[in-house]
Amino acid sequence: MVRRSVDECRILDLPKICDPRGNLTFIEGERHVPFDIRRVYYLYDVPGGSDRGSHAHRDLHQFVVAMSGSFDVELDDGRSKKRFHLNRSYYGLYICPMMWRQLDNFSSGAVCMVLASELYSENDYVRDYKAFLDLVGRQE
Repeated sequence: MVRRSVDECRILDLPKICDPRGNLTFIEGERHVPFDIRRVYYLYDVPGGSDRGSHAHRDLHQFVVAMSGSFDVELDDGRSKKRFHLNRSYYGLYICPMMWRQLDNFSSGAVCMVLASELYSENDYVRDYKAFLDLVGRQE
């Protein structure tokens, strides 16, 4: 595994076509996000005060977009942390593998869409923070 840094994770702007009838944004894999899109899922109806995430992925790349409302994403590479506030549907957060993530501060009606580089695999998840720290520690 390659040692990753939260600095690799960043906000990426998406195309925004403005029209008086309503705006349009689109996302193309390997063009607007740095991977081929193999899966799409979304979180919604997250109760106030709840959080999501609390895990890392060994190999999965993700792109997170606030389709509606807002929420925060905190990323942790085992050495440093970075917090992002997502609140626009025309940009999103690229998350590289081996980033511990926590999503919180969901506004009422928030919808979080996630584009993923791979199909679902439970084996890709690291769900224990101490195990995550051990893994990233071994990468040095």
